[in-house]
Amino acid sequence: MKAAIYPGHGKPVFIADMPDPQPGPEDVVIKVARCGVCGTDLSMTKGEMWDYGADSQIGHEYAGEVCAIGKNVEGFKIGDKVAAVPSLSCGRCAACRHGNPVLCRNGGSAMAGFAEFAKLPASAAIKLPGTLSLADGALIEPLAVSLYGVRQSAIQPGDRVLVLGGGTVALYAIYWARRLGAGRIVAMSRSARRRELIMRMGADAFITYGGNEVAEVAEALGGAPDIVYECAGAEGMLAKAVMHAALFGKIISLGFCTHADPVMPAIASYKCVSLQFLVGYTQRDFLYIADQMDKGHADPKTIITGEAALADLPGVFERLRAPNDETKMHIRM
Repeated sequence: MKAAIYPGHGKPVFIADMPDPQPGPEDVVIKVARCGVCGTDLSMTKGEMWDYGADSQIGHEYAGEVCAIGKNVEGFKIGDKVAAVPSLSCGRCAACRHGNPVLCRNGGSAMAGFAEFAKLPASAAIKLPGTLSLADGALIEPLAVSLYGVRQSAIQPGDRVLVLGGGTVALYAIYWARRLGAGRIVAMSRSARRRELIMRMGADAFITYGGNEVAEVAEALGGAPDIVYECAGAEGMLAKAVMHAALFGKIISLGFCTHADPVMPAIASYKCVSLQFLVGYTQRDFLYIADQMDKGHADPKTIITGEAALADLPGVFERLRAPNDETKMHIRM
């Protein structure tokens, strides 16, 4: 099979010939149809401190059809459409007791979506309802990232919400905040190029960063935000979130910034804001999304702005590192 390999140390991703995977007793093998390119894929293949590591097979937003089944596997048949939970759970550690496999250090990985075939434990394969396409299935992982963040924020009906950023995590934070009861939602970004998508996902207003942004946000929301979802992952965003948050407000960091991002504790303390850093999701989130995806107020596939073949992935990575107009690129196998 063909598969994408990251050689490490910031060297370019390349497409290699690899043996077709064979299922173990508890595994399924899927013929991958789609895999999304995540911002993490770009940042962790630059050779910086946060790095996938040498000779890594990559791709974690993927879906496909079951094409081989291990001898002990029940509940699946050839041709079933599935989405993959790419972080595997050992079932014993503190992370697993919290239900978050992304934080598990012992379970291993099924991050193999940029390939023609992928092997994963049957327990990590989420069967898709017949109403969903494989493009839908490849969006479940990024949808789960934002759903986990919105759920962990304990959002309450009517909460005023500010979302910082305009990428996939931000768009889906808007999507879930709207579905889970938010009052008014304002999104902020440095550029207005995703304004239409932001509004389609459920925001009530869009504002660009600027000198009067605090007053503009408060006016659009009818008061300072009860919850700020920081989804940009850029330096300065945590301080901006503190600046906007209401008294006793909550800040949820989903942006996964990999550089120092200073916050002045005195300013945060004088508002008694709480700041929570989150990464990951639960398998329950995947199951919920697979069940509910076609019942929302907006089509999550709206964010897919481009597609490319697996052979073109190295060039896609380079193009996405430069200024571009893409929101979510899908790689077709």
